[in-house]
Amino acid sequence: MSKQLPVADAAPYCPPLLREPLSEVRSVELARVLKAIADPVRLRLLSLIASHAGGEACVCELTGAFDLTGPTISHHLKVLREAGVIAGERRGTWIYYRVRPEALAELSALLLAPAEPATAEAVGA
Repeated sequence: MSKQLPVADAAPYCPPLLREPLSEVRSVELARVLKAIADPVRLRLLSLIASHAGGEACVCELTGAFDLTGPTISHHLKVLREAGVIAGERRGTWIYYRVRPEALAELSALLLAPAEPATAEAVGA
C-alpha cells in the first residue's frame, strides 16, 4: 500500500498551474480560440497551414485535402481568422493564410504545465 502525504505536506509538491486565475474577459477570449481549434476540420486546417512550406498556404492548396466544398473550407478558415489564430492576405484572386505565432504562444503558455512536481517517493517520504 502506498504511503500518502497529509494534505498540508503536499503543498510544496503541487505548484499552481497558473500564476493567477484568468479574468472573466480573458477566459471568454481564450474560450473563443479554443472553441475555434476544437473542431477536427479546423484543427487539421491549422496544422496544414503551419506545416506548409514557408509557413503559409493558399486556400487553393487546402481545399484538396478535404472531402468538403470550397465554401465549407472558407467558413472554417473564417472561424479560425476571426478567433485570431490565423491571418489571411489576398493576392490576386487567392487568399494566403498563415498561423499567427503569438496566438499559439499564448495558448501554449496557458496549457504548458510546470515541470513535473516531486513525488513522495522521490523526496523519501
